[in-house]
Amino acid sequence: RGVATRTRVDLPADVTEPFDVFVNGVLQREGVDFERRGGALVFSRRLSREGRLGAMRWLSMLLGIAGTYRQNDSVDVVYERAGRRVVATGLPLSLAD
Repeated sequence: RGVATRTRVDLPADVTEPFDVFVNGVLQREGVDFERRGGALVFSRRLSREGRLGAMRWLSMLLGIAGTYRQNDSVDVVYERAGRRVVATGLPLSLAD
């Protein structure tokens, strides 16, 4: 069994086209970087969040022994609602089917 390489991001219910998608602040292109499937975006690569850091990790960072170098992707969508630009930040990531 292979490792999942696609990531699904559910769009907020009020998102309408046109909208822009950013991963870590970089503009993404539909059909190249992601596909739209209904109310979700599917990225062809694996995106992930660092998650919570344990007490030992915090202590080692506080003491300057170690940093945090885990993958910490953020997906943001910019769209219009009632004539105003809205940004949905840090949308939840999940494995794609």
